Amino acid sequence: MSIFKKLIFLFTISFSLMAVIGLWIDNINAKRVDNFAKDKYLKVIDDIFRNIENKNYIDSLILKNNLEKVENLDKNNLEIIYFQESTFGEISILKYKSSNIYFLKIKYLDEEYLFKTLDEESLSDKTILNILVFLDIFVLLLIFLFIIKLLSPLKTITKQIKTFANGNLSTRIDINSNDEIGTLANNFNSMASSLENSIKTREELLRDIGHELRTPIAKGKFAIEKIDDFSQKELLKKIFYDLESLTNELIELEKLNITKLNLSTFSAETLILESLGKLYLEDESKIEIEISEDFKIEADLDYLSIAIKNLIDNALKYAVTFPIIIKVDKNEISILNKGDKLSKEFEYYLKPFTQELSQRDGFGLGLSIVKKIVDRHNFNLIYSYENGFNCFKLEILYNLA
Repeated sequence: MSIFKKLIFLFTISFSLMAVIGLWIDNINAKRVDNFAKDKYLKVIDDIFRNIENKNYIDSLILKNNLEKVENLDKNNLEIIYFQESTFGEISILKYKSSNIYFLKIKYLDEEYLFKTLDEESLSDKTILNILVFLDIFVLLLIFLFIIKLLSPLKTITKQIKTFANGNLSTRIDINSNDEIGTLANNFNSMASSLENSIKTREELLRDIGHELRTPIAKGKFAIEKIDDFSQKELLKKIFYDLESLTNELIELEKLNITKLNLSTFSAETLILESLGKLYLEDESKIEIEISEDFKIEADLDYLSIAIKNLIDNALKYAVTFPIIIKVDKNEISILNKGDKLSKEFEYYLKPFTQELSQRDGFGLGLSIVKKIVDRHNFNLIYSYENGFNCFKLEILYNLA
């Protein structure tokens, strides 16, 4: 979960909690005010009821308690705070819902009197509390928006770092601020410039080394043709072929660290055909292809075909019987060969210059190259041994079909 989603989640919880607390405080305060109003006006309404015949006394009570006589009320919007019946009538204290406006209702025989209280706002600080709760929520919202704005450059930084990681070495972060985020952006730019220079120097060195190694190898191979001794000639050819293969594999392994992937969309079947095209296969009957469900892949076709080619090459090299099997099914490409189980943990063979048997051809770089290519694509390489078959499975983590 991203930081922004976490902030939104925390803000939602805080906002909801604040709202619940506000409603709870408002409810408690309303009940407290109602009880206070009932205690205050119960004596007044009882006094008026007992002296209803004494007009002068009633007028003095109205003036003393700051009451106002009214004619009628909206009965649909009233709630009863207190009610009491007697032989000659009834008394009640009413209020409008969601307000602090109270009414004193007196029914004496056939006459009915209504009085509105004029000092109800002084009975409580309910309104002030409601305003304070609202201000708390408003300030919380402002803090949330401020934090979002403060952290918004992190999206730019994340995007640019991802672009840089994908091979665009010229990527820089354009953020000018005097806080830690600005410092982070500047440090990244300095690091990116240093890495770009180092990688370019490394690329140039790699090209120079490749050129310098291939030149004497080519001269040596040419010179071999002048040797008359067949056995010596074949031995030297083998030595130079191995040296050339080792040079090419080492350069390819190093290039994987610095080369940007050329992504495209293609089918699994296309990948298999491209991989087989890179093999020098004399007998096609040694390979059996089973495509149960073809699917689309977004990857670098050239590099991924090299990975599949290396897996097929290893399967052919270590198989005790043929054919080896290439299976394509539901985002998975599996290469199976009949043979002995690997004698060590699979991770051991993913390191450079490691192989199962020292007398076999090769230098133990094939699986190391496969691992690097698979990791660059964020795919999975899984090994298993079942029913006498070694199975190397390439797991594609999405399906574009």
